[in-house]
Amino acid sequence: MLFQHRLKSTPVDWRSEVPVHRCSLIALAVATLATGQAFAGGMLAYEVGTADVGLASAGYSARAQDASTVFTNPAGMTRLEGTQALASGQLLWANTKYSIGSGTSPLLGNDNGGYAVGSSGWFPGGGAFFSYSVSPDLKLGFALAGNFGAPLQYDNDWAGRYYVQSTTMLGLSLLPSIAFKVNDKLSLGASLNAMYGMYTNQVAINNLAPIFGDGKLKLDDRTWGWGANLGLLYEIDERTRIGLTWNSQVDLDFEGPAKFSNLSPGVAMALNNAGLLNSTIKVGIKVPQQVMASVFTQLDPQWALLGSVGWQQWSKFGAIHIGIDDTSNPVSLTTDIPFKDTWHVATGAQYRLSDPWLLNFGVAYDSGFQPDGSTVSPLMPLNTAWRFGAGGQQQLSKTTVWGVAAEYIYGGTLKTDLQGTAPVAVGGRGNLIGSYDNTGTLVMSVYGNWKF
Repeated sequence: MLFQHRLKSTPVDWRSEVPVHRCSLIALAVATLATGQAFAGGMLAYEVGTADVGLASAGYSARAQDASTVFTNPAGMTRLEGTQALASGQLLWANTKYSIGSGTSPLLGNDNGGYAVGSSGWFPGGGAFFSYSVSPDLKLGFALAGNFGAPLQYDNDWAGRYYVQSTTMLGLSLLPSIAFKVNDKLSLGASLNAMYGMYTNQVAINNLAPIFGDGKLKLDDRTWGWGANLGLLYEIDERTRIGLTWNSQVDLDFEGPAKFSNLSPGVAMALNNAGLLNSTIKVGIKVPQQVMASVFTQLDPQWALLGSVGWQQWSKFGAIHIGIDDTSNPVSLTTDIPFKDTWHVATGAQYRLSDPWLLNFGVAYDSGFQPDGSTVSPLMPLNTAWRFGAGGQQQLSKTTVWGVAAEYIYGGTLKTDLQGTAPVAVGGRGNLIGSYDNTGTLVMSVYGNWKF
């Protein structure tokens, strides 16, 4: 029989919709992500491998110095000469480690806890950006970049495996764009955001008998979501400009069969009796809307100052934890987390070292979106963060620029305090109490911009 678990990101008590004896299950995390060690303030990243990495996103929607403005503020295309293209690549490295503390159920094992993104900790990123001049006042553009989500991969035997084993939520945005110069001071721009979402989630299941090891539950799906980006660029004078952008919410609705494996006979029977072995899981994720205001001012031929203030509506995102609390008697276990909206503040500078070389520096702060500032979920080991960036770019010719940038993102020490309603010994998930250490993430990027 087909049983549907409809999970949305807004607060809902699903136990009122589905009888308790039919529910169970399922340690699937709507909220994904970890490298969050990296992307505090949420899973929506500013880093896509461009010069903004070295600036810590200062001047994000006002800089408009290369083709990446198609992504950050489409209105900025009116400042670009001719047709331009930019390609970027970046590597992120994180070594966030979970350490169990006093109160964690002893039967969970693995005193070391495990690494949140695996022991290697590397994952790639980047983007491609293109701006075409129809006329001096009309520009068309296209951007391709992944800026939402990242992978979370714990050790197979880590202490919190019954809460989450691995999860990946990635959003790849395709952005056809247009910009129009209204007058010498004001430009307007807009983009369609076609986001391709990729979601996988795996959790271990307590089989009760150690002879069987752990069971597994996995969900895997792909889907499309749609949104829009609007931008404004106002040039106060030839040295100073301000940018304002709005990115709409994007809804990603995932659906797939619950894929169980390596279940002990007793657990398989309990899930089958509840009608869950052939169930379909639906997970709804809301990529939050955001607003960004930025300024750029050229102080003199050598120095420029940049700044940004941003807001992200994470209160509409939500998170639902679903898991098997007691495999001998599966019950509904859903929790909506009332995330908080976040703020982003950044300041930075550019220094003209010589005719070919431009140096970038920046620092930024992201407020936390977790409801309890003292504890976090192992599904998302991230909250507040400081960002420190530096980079440089060289003008190789009249048509070619290349650059490198690096950013360090520090999230501090993060604690967990999860209390299972059933002990591990009777098929429950147990208590998970501990902390995440080494929550820094290093972002390294290289990019090139070409004029045609």
